[in-house]
Amino acid sequence: MVKTNDRGVTMKRKTAKEILAESFRELAETVPIDKITIKDIVYNCDYSPATFYRHFKDKYDLIAYDYVQRTSEIIAKFGTEGYEWKQIATDCMRFFDENRKYMKNLLLHTSGMDSFVRYFADANIEHITDCILKNSSMKELSQDLEVYVRVYIFGTVQLTCQWLLGEFDNTADHLAELFEKAVPEPLKEYLNIK
Repeated sequence: MVKTNDRGVTMKRKTAKEILAESFRELAETVPIDKITIKDIVYNCDYSPATFYRHFKDKYDLIAYDYVQRTSEIIAKFGTEGYEWKQIATDCMRFFDENRKYMKNLLLHTSGMDSFVRYFADANIEHITDCILKNSSMKELSQDLEVYVRVYIFGTVQLTCQWLLGEFDNTADHLAELFEKAVPEPLKEYLNIK
């Protein structure tokens, strides 16, 4: 929420959703995610369970919201002031690297249909689809383009997860460079990749 005071100074106030997400991230620094309860999250930020449930259906909904909010800021820059796909990939990989401990906790301590990997892939499919639509005259992707997006995202998500878990060593910048090179040919024109 953004407000302007009587002196014309703009101040951003955090929403309840943002505060709940911060509380969750704070807890996740020291507690496995599968052990964090709604009660823990609300107690940590002095909210009630009712406040939590007004905004989220469960902690996985909060995780998805938090991931989308934090990465959307990066993705939203696509096409602005020369901000190209390679820079998005680089900034995203740096974000993952800077938040590696938290991301690793998400990967290791969520499972089943509500796993973070599922949310991670779904959010990234939505992000890249938005980038393609923003950079084209299409209102929706063709079925073929949807398949290319899914193949690309599922591959990059799995590799990112393995990297975050330490299964192979690479820098964030080099991995981003490889991810740009791996973009399927039919998607390159929409992502301004030559």
